[in-house]
Amino acid sequence: METTETFESLVRAEFTPKSTYLNTASNGLLPARTVAALHEAALLRAEGRPLTSLYEDVEASRAAYARLAGVPASRVAVGASVAAHSGVIAASLPAGAEVLTAEDDFTSVLNPFHVRGDLKVRAVPLERIAESVRPGTALVAVSAAQSADGRVADLPALREAARDHGARTYVDFSQSAGWLPMDADAHDFSAAVSFKWLLGPHGTAFLVVPEDFGGLTPLLAGWVAGERPWDSCYGPVAELAHSARRFDLTHALFTFAGLRRSLELVEELGVDAVHAHDVALADRFRAGLDALGHRPLPAPGSAIVSAPGLGGRQPALSRAGIEVSDRAGNLRAAFHLYNTAADVDRLLDVLGG
Repeated sequence: METTETFESLVRAEFTPKSTYLNTASNGLLPARTVAALHEAALLRAEGRPLTSLYEDVEASRAAYARLAGVPASRVAVGASVAAHSGVIAASLPAGAEVLTAEDDFTSVLNPFHVRGDLKVRAVPLERIAESVRPGTALVAVSAAQSADGRVADLPALREAARDHGARTYVDFSQSAGWLPMDADAHDFSAAVSFKWLLGPHGTAFLVVPEDFGGLTPLLAGWVAGERPWDSCYGPVAELAHSARRFDLTHALFTFAGLRRSLELVEELGVDAVHAHDVALADRFRAGLDALGHRPLPAPGSAIVSAPGLGGRQPALSRAGIEVSDRAGNLRAAFHLYNTAADVDRLLDVLGG
């Protein structure tokens, strides 16, 4: 467990934002160690040196994410996007299967099930998703934290309801991995991108599958999905990897060179400490909005705050050096480890001015 002093010194050493950056729900800032690793990776290519270390970064990143997710590394696959992972899961369902989703969840979680055309996709309010699981529901697909407003799903209740009705669960941790403790082992499938709260570059997303692969077919498998990748470069893959690596997509090597260092920082700080820091700032902002007469959308315990009717102020805030998002007319602020109480107060001062 990091002390407050150690937490703050680590963060100060890694981040030098030039703005009041409150937009991690869109993109996380890159730590200094990550920027240095990306530079070194680019030099390897520019100078024609061996890329062996970059492949080592892939496996180190896989192992680090597995520790954060609470599963063995053998259950973690790496790909390009949550949408691609969702597509593999969608392809595994029989025609006519019912998929339960949350209304207005992020598109990457939902759309692959819709484009199948022969699945029964049902959407309900997030707060009712656990009680809406019923006999015949094959899969529940939901984000752990909603992108639009930060609401956190009641995952324990959902898992219990799914178990009672024989349904599987698929959870997208993209907006929570890195600040909200994660228990991927409690779910059949889960995914997360690397470029938000995990502080990595764009270009990859993790997928966690059961030990028996949950009936998934590695539809997107290429040479890296072979048990012996370098012997699988030509012709059909003779032997798929015995682990979740059979679901890997060709690795974005530069991304992993940086991501390895970002995940190291998250582990050094500890998710529990990051959670306490982030949520305290979000609560400070919620209280400040109330004091200004603006009622944020309810999302208790979340690092994301959404304020109705204020989204139109995003361009002016950006010109003032404060980065937030406009989501459907709502101002969305997302707090992470590099933010401070002074950042919150500056945003409130500008909104109240």
